[in-house]
Amino acid sequence: MAVRVLPRFVLTDLRQPLEWFAEPGPDGLVFVGERGAPFRRSAFGRKYRKARKKAGPPDDFRFYDLRGTGNTLAADTGAKLKDLMVRAGHSSARAQLIYQHSEKRHQRKIASAIDADVRRQRQEASERGERAGELASDRRAASQPHRSRLRHGVAKATESRSRDSR
Repeated sequence: MAVRVLPRFVLTDLRQPLEWFAEPGPDGLVFVGERGAPFRRSAFGRKYRKARKKAGPPDDFRFYDLRGTGNTLAADTGAKLKDLMVRAGHSSARAQLIYQHSEKRHQRKIASAIDADVRRQRQEASERGERAGELASDRRAASQPHRSRLRHGVAKATESRSRDSR
């Protein structure tokens, strides 16, 4: 069985309930029935519904939905597909995608990130353009006196030739 690394807040929130209710040791059951045996499906359902009511999620939020929530939260951090597959214990991308959801909030986050990236690139291009424009005008300014001296020198040389030929 693979080891899953949990966010710190989960460890903090679960420490006391695990000490109180779970079996000791790394192989101990997390959810133990009242008689120390694994929960039966019906007993687990009752316990989960009671806990859900107390915690506040909607009545149609199933225990199974926690897996999708965890995967979606992990994907929102930018986790790679392979990392998500390992966390969920999936062997295929197809299985992983079943548990991932796209929400309007996440779509807005993506659009905002794209907007920020494009604005940054445009700003950088604009700054490069301004620098290129400044360099070009500096080059023109630097070359202008040289050209005028050349023109002036050619004019002087032409004048002196014309005088010499007179």
